[in-house]
Amino acid sequence: MKKILLLIVICLQVCVLINHASAQPKSNYYCPPCGDCDKIAYKAAGKCPHCGMTLVKQTAAEHDKNTKRYKVAFYLQDGVEVLDFAGPMEVFAYAGFDIFTVSATKEQIKSQGILKVTPDYSIDDAPHADILVFFGGNAGVAANNPKVIDWVKKQTNIDYYFSVCTGAFILGKAGLLDNLTATTFHLSIEDLKREVPKAKVLKNVRYVDNGKVITTAGISAGIDGALHLVEKVRGIEAAKQVAAYMEYDKWVPQQGLVIAKSK
Repeated sequence: MKKILLLIVICLQVCVLINHASAQPKSNYYCPPCGDCDKIAYKAAGKCPHCGMTLVKQTAAEHDKNTKRYKVAFYLQDGVEVLDFAGPMEVFAYAGFDIFTVSATKEQIKSQGILKVTPDYSIDDAPHADILVFFGGNAGVAANNPKVIDWVKKQTNIDYYFSVCTGAFILGKAGLLDNLTATTFHLSIEDLKREVPKAKVLKNVRYVDNGKVITTAGISAGIDGALHLVEKVRGIEAAKQVAAYMEYDKWVPQQGLVIAKSK
């Protein structure tokens, strides 16, 4: 009799384990967001045969959430610093974001007087973006243009505002740094304090994350801030994959100041 009861108990435990396992979301291995290959599900760990990135174990729901293709508007003014926008552009592109460029007009601009760039849109016809990004290098051209600042203020349903270097002055003129903590290019700290007196401006920090508004220090710090934003929306492993793919071994996660983790 005891043996029969023991067998019944074992069978019941096995049934519970089977039901529990079947109730768990099924996980597969996916390529981090980077293009069409990140839609393929693999059964085993390894590297993506298309792009070479290390596959990540996720449920289908987790994968769908982490592969949202954010629409990112890069506002570029004449004289914009090359690495200010090129660094974050590399990061966001590898993370699977859709990037387009915007300027005051569609006229060709020159980055640092060297690189010719033709904007995709002007502020008159630019589509909606989930993320708005502004950069240094002659940023006063945009910050002191009432039409540009009015355009920034009118944007709705923005997930994140992001600035590199003196691009923070554009956010400041639009009132987006009021009562927040921010940073900018090290030689422009005092100027930003004077121009945006309602903001707490810090020096010696790579980036400051207020939840919805992220500002970074100058030039190369924009790469760190962009990787932080990828980590914020995709997770640390995705950000590490992007940094490794770029061979950017100088990134130190959490090196910036995070005021608020969520928007």
